[in-house]
Amino acid sequence: MTDIPAALGLTSEDVVGLLTAAGRAPSLHNSQPWLFRVAPDVIEVWADPTRRLPAADPHGREQRLACGAALFNLRLALHGLGIRPLVTLQADRAYPDLIATIRYGGRKPPTPSQRDLLAAIPRRRTNRRPFTDQPVTGTELTALRRAAVEEGAWLHVVDDPDERAQLQDLSAQAYAVQQADPAFQAEFARWTAVSPDRADGIPALPGEQRPALHDRWVKRDFTDGQGRTTAQTGIVFETRPAIVVLSAQMFGPTSEVSTGQAMQRVLLTATLAGLAVSFLSQIIEVDQTRERLRSLIRGVHNPQVLLRIGRGWPVPSTPRRPVADTLITAPPPHSPSHSHADEHRDPGWARRPSRAAG
Repeated sequence: MTDIPAALGLTSEDVVGLLTAAGRAPSLHNSQPWLFRVAPDVIEVWADPTRRLPAADPHGREQRLACGAALFNLRLALHGLGIRPLVTLQADRAYPDLIATIRYGGRKPPTPSQRDLLAAIPRRRTNRRPFTDQPVTGTELTALRRAAVEEGAWLHVVDDPDERAQLQDLSAQAYAVQQADPAFQAEFARWTAVSPDRADGIPALPGEQRPALHDRWVKRDFTDGQGRTTAQTGIVFETRPAIVVLSAQMFGPTSEVSTGQAMQRVLLTATLAGLAVSFLSQIIEVDQTRERLRSLIRGVHNPQVLLRIGRGWPVPSTPRRPVADTLITAPPPHSPSHSHADEHRDPGWARRPSRAAG
């Protein structure tokens, strides 16, 4: 790819590898809401204002989490090339979509842990299907807690029976709120069960069924991918998955980006342990249920991520945009509106065109 610039002493091909790894991060509806600006001495991570999901994510919180996860992957990929990244999280009111800058911090070989986490990036999946009843062990949960703490976050395991019962009620309440919102329904339809030729969104799985109700942890009426229902396969799916809540350990505009990095470290650690993970996002997306969740777990900080963890069967990866489509040459404008002063400061922001677009 000759149109991908070199940076941080690396070749253009190396930069492609970095951004490919970054783009494997999870995001709400696989919207991949990040952009990158590459210069000889810096790589910048930006939130893409055109990929915000205002119905499900009106405050941009999920977008910042996703950009934080992409940043963590980018850090790992730099370590894999023997470069120590110097990361600065940004909170510039003039450029609210600027997430982070990464500069060269010298040569340093990767640790065994960094190599393992890096190798897990292409293997990580969001597994929306039911899991088996084999429990997650205490040792595995301890490793996930440690992964969160290492990135400055806290992982709370929802193990108390009363808490779990209340959490199921919150899940049903949040689902009902979203189902009653036409804007949410329209947005959901645009980004899920998409055609296989799209480079974003969530494709429909073969034989997948989508029931109208969601009164437990997950939609139970999935088939096994061969058109057989759960009753026909005779497989018993999980009755007690591990449910964990990830919360920031700080306040301020960069806390969600930091939590996104912690989220990705937790997800990659789970992948290394052979665990399957899915997001229970609806409780977090609805303000009322999110606040009730914070009270339920007696949290000082707002919960940012709610995960269901267990042991599942392999699922295919979701599609990813070409690296060239995520590159920009100047800062994007503010969204949904930006000031005339900002337009004057940064006239004519532009993406680097993909080769397919000519």
